[in-house]
This record gives sequence, C-alpha cells and structure tokens, in this order.
Amino acid sequence: MPGPSRRSRTHKAQRDVHRAARTRARTRDIDQIQLEDLTIPGRREQLQNQAIAEDLPGLGQHYCVECARYFETGGALESHTKTKVHKRRVRLLKEPAYTQEEADRAAGLGVDKKQRGPAAKMEAES
Repeated sequence: MPGPSRRSRTHKAQRDVHRAARTRARTRDIDQIQLEDLTIPGRREQLQNQAIAEDLPGLGQHYCVECARYFETGGALESHTKTKVHKRRVRLLKEPAYTQEEADRAAGLGVDKKQRGPAAKMEAES
C-alpha cells in the first residue's frame, strides 16, 4: 500500500504570517490625521520641517503628512505623491471625519426631533 500522497503540515509557515500581522506597527488612521495633523494650525509645517532625527528614515526630513510616512529621499517622496495610494488617501482626507454623534445616529441612538417624550404620549392618549 502506498503512503500518503502529500506531506503533512503543509501550512506550517502560515502561523508566522498571522503572528506578523498581529504585531505589525500600524499606521495612523484617517480620522487621526484629519483631526490632529490637518486641522491644528501650523501642525503641517511642523511635521514637514522636523529637526534631524537619526532613528527615522531619511533623518526625518521627508515626511508625507497625508499618509503619515517617512521616506529616505526627496525623490522617493515626490514619486510617492504621484501614486494611486497617495491620491486615494488625499481624496479620503477631503471628506469630513465621522463623529461619535454621527455614529450614534446611524445606530439609532440619537434623538429624533419628531419623536415625543413620555409626557406628550400621555397627553395624546387622554
């Protein structure tokens, strides 16, 4: 009788992929960039003209505010601004950010102006 036709444990390396996804350094979300970096006056200029930092790529001199990414060279930053990913991010940042109030209204937790309180219901019944 022949043995198994395939090796067992073929998905052995899959565990490492999941571990890397769990521990990956996340970038800043759209609403964080919109509320902190773009609405505070002078914040954009502060991020674009940072002091030299040896631990950042490109010494912290080439930063894309919309994508919250550092680049090694100015050419890399310029080529990044022409990409589809950057343009999509800029388009998303032009839309207003969702607020907690808007999320509550979408979930049905907001107060409807046509809705009457319990006192008005009692008067309507009598």
